[in-house]
Amino acid sequence: MANTTQVETTPQSGGKAKFIIGGVLIIAAIVYLIVSSASANAQYFLTVEEALEKSASGELDGRNLRISGAVIGDTIQYDSQTLKLSFMIAHVPGDNKDLEAEGGLATALHNAVNDPSRPRLEVVHEGPMPDLLQNEAQAIITGYLEEGGTFHADELLLKCPTKYEEAVPEQTG
Repeated sequence: MANTTQVETTPQSGGKAKFIIGGVLIIAAIVYLIVSSASANAQYFLTVEEALEKSASGELDGRNLRISGAVIGDTIQYDSQTLKLSFMIAHVPGDNKDLEAEGGLATALHNAVNDPSRPRLEVVHEGPMPDLLQNEAQAIITGYLEEGGTFHADELLLKCPTKYEEAVPEQTG
């Protein structure tokens, strides 16, 4: 009979290490993709004053922003042929304590529109003119800020000022 020798194979510790390293690399890649995707789509929520200050430093270049302010009714211009809408918004404090000190959101909106010393921002939007676009309405706009200080709005959310005459809401803008 032929002499056969059986060779017993034992699992190599190198294979286990390769499996662990591969798993760690896959998890790291997934975490990186999640973080980079989240930061690319992040929106900054700012007041008019904060947006103007940060845009001067170039901190907001190419970023998607959401800005809150009071609509200045005298500046509303709309071209129904081209659907181009432009208006100015004035700075309204973003902190509830500051709003309470001014007498509530409705009063803060009124004060913002009537105080020429408050920071103002020009807004341009293409699309139909919203029904609630009126003097002293709270505007929450999403879009981007150009170098010249014009805000190009992709989305407009307007809140009627009479809604806030009773009390300051829990969250503003």
